[in-house]
Parts: sequence; C-alpha cells; structure tokens
Amino acid sequence: MSGALEGVRVLDLSQGAAGPTCAMNLGDMGADILKIEPPGGEWGRTLGPPFVEGVAAAFLGMNRNKRSAVVDLKKAGGAEVVLRLAESCDVALESFRPGVADRLGIGFEAMRARNPRLVYASISAFGQSGPWRDRPGVDGVAQAMGGIMSVTGTVDGPPVKVGVPAADMAGGIYACQAILAALFVRERTGRGQRVDVSLLDSLLSFQVVPLSMFLASGTSPQRLGSAAPYAAPNEAFRTRDGHVMVAAYTEKRWPALCSVLGRPELATDPRFDSNDKRVRARAELHETLEPLFAGRTTDEWIEVLDEADVLCGPLLAYPDLVAHEHVEQSGSIVEVEHPAVGRIRAPVLPGRFSETSGDVTGPPPPIPGEHSVDILGECGFTDQEISELMDSGVVVGPGEQRT
Repeated sequence: MSGALEGVRVLDLSQGAAGPTCAMNLGDMGADILKIEPPGGEWGRTLGPPFVEGVAAAFLGMNRNKRSAVVDLKKAGGAEVVLRLAESCDVALESFRPGVADRLGIGFEAMRARNPRLVYASISAFGQSGPWRDRPGVDGVAQAMGGIMSVTGTVDGPPVKVGVPAADMAGGIYACQAILAALFVRERTGRGQRVDVSLLDSLLSFQVVPLSMFLASGTSPQRLGSAAPYAAPNEAFRTRDGHVMVAAYTEKRWPALCSVLGRPELATDPRFDSNDKRVRARAELHETLEPLFAGRTTDEWIEVLDEADVLCGPLLAYPDLVAHEHVEQSGSIVEVEHPAVGRIRAPVLPGRFSETSGDVTGPPPPIPGEHSVDILGECGFTDQEISELMDSGVVVGPGEQRT
C-alpha cells in the first residue's frame, strides 16, 4: 500500500523535537521529507545521553523516514538553494525564533513568491505575535509558562514537569494536524498559506479539560498526583507489589468496586454515595481504600477487577511495557535497520490505516548530508551547479561535515 501523503514533498528546516516530530509523522504517512541541516547536522543529534554510536537516541527516535541535505545558510547562496528547493515542495516547516527565517532570506513571503501553493508552517515557543513573541523557549520553559507544571505533581509537593517533553510533542502533533488541514484547503483553492503553531497554544489546547474547568469556575486546579479533578476514585492505589490504576466513579462501577474490596457498605456511605461527594472527600476516600488494596498483588487485583467490570490497569514502567505481549503482538514497537548504528526500535505511527500504509520501516534516520546530491538533483539543480555549491561549501555531502 502507498502512504496517504504519497506525492507530498516537505522541506523540513526544523530542529530539536517539535518540528522533527511533526515531519516524522508526515513522513510515516508517505510524504517525502527533505531534512535541511546546517553543517555538522542539527543540534538535536546531540540531545543526550544516551547515544547510539555517537548519535542521540532521542534524535534517532524522531527522524525516521527522512532524507538529509546540508546547506550552510550563513554562506552567500545558501538561502537561494533553499528557495529553489521550496519551488518543488508542497510544505515548508521551520522552527526558528520569529523573524529569524526572514533575516535568513527563507521566510514565508520569500518562499511564497517562488511557490504560491506552498504551505509554510512555523513552530515557535510563543507564536509570531504578542509580548512573548521574541522570548526563546524550549519544552521545559513552555511547560512552566504554559500552566501544565502548575497542575502536575502531588498535593503537598512542588510543581513538576510532565515526564515527557509534552510541549514539544503537542506542538509537533498539532503542527502536523494544521499542515494536513492547510493541504486540504489547497486542494480546493490552489493556494498555500502560512500555519503558525506555538508550544504555548499547543499546551493550552492539550489542557482543555482542566483549563475549561478553571475558565468556568475561576478556581485553580490542585496538583493531585495520579488522581483526576473531576472523578473519584480515578487514581493509582498501592498493592502488595506495586500499584494498580482504578477508574470506578460511575453509578455502576463504584458499587462494583466496593463489593470486590469486601466493603459493600461504602457504596451507600453518605460521604461517598455520589461522584461529586467522592471528589470533595478525595483524601478521605483514598485513606479508606488504599489499605484494602495492600492485601493482594497487582496481578491479583487486575483479575478480580476485570471480572467485576471495574476499569483498571497495572502501572507499567518502560521495561515491562515494551516487553508486554500486547505491545509485541499489536506491533506497537518496530525495528528499523540503520546503516551506521544498527537496529533501532521505535514506536509506530498511532494512526492505523486500512487502505494506506503508515510506514515506519522506510528510510532510517539519515546521517547529515547523506542525500544532498540526490535532493538537489531531483529539485532541478544541474550537475555543474551541484558541484559548484559543494566546492564552495554552501552544500555539504555526508563525508565533508564541518562544525
């Protein structure tokens, strides 16, 4: 099967995590991703430890299904190379600070003048306008300023970051979504447009549930650890050998949980006989329930809770998760052969298509400049032009990297 985006070519000038994740998702869906890197490769290649044969494991995880060309935008003629490449592309993606792409000569207006059908996507920390426009920002800064750290952690503990780069991942996913929408519009109008995605906006959208609750009530949500602010019990409880996550807050499942725990009277206890009351008495409810879970192992609880149709699941750390038979049999983790670092394992594209492929087993993460000559040739550069650009150092091949 061909990919859903077969025939779509993306000029990827982004670095780090958000942009590369966006481009990887487009590539997994069949787009041809032309990754344009500076001499020495993009800075995400050093985002570690850990490293695999000198390349950051995080980079390898975010840059499959791409081809790499190295263009030195600081040299005369570098911007012109990128603009010519844009003429044969459907999408351009960049993650510079606002204004930097324009100063380099590869901004939206410059590219649109060459290709009016181009969808030009910009990912930045805080967007292209507003008082924070020029502030630099990475995932941790965005998490702090975007509110998500204020609602993450335990009741009495300090605010903490989400354990994954949530701002970068949300930004990359929302940028991919916006690009697809802009491509759909182009099919109707024939014209491209600019797409502006910020990490801040992405985090605000990502927090639509707690943020909507705050906007309606004016009450800031508390840090609740594994619990949810809108339902109880909906949290992790300590067992004899670990933790079990339990979601038993509906009219049917709350009594079922009480029965399984051997305390059926709790279902009609006036402190806990509605979800609203249980939310308000969350601490007391937890203190009442957790000792009851201590008598059995997690697996034992999963068995009896499943039988009673109480929503639950074990708390799995990465080693247990990736080794689990479900993850293995569903193909959630796949292996790709990389010519320089060997076998790489990575999660699949979440969307499973019945009629088109989502190909993770395509080109592995490229080495810097691995496809410089091929990319320029496919985009209309003559052999002589390519030779001159490489002689001058404007374009760099895989064996000629400079820092």
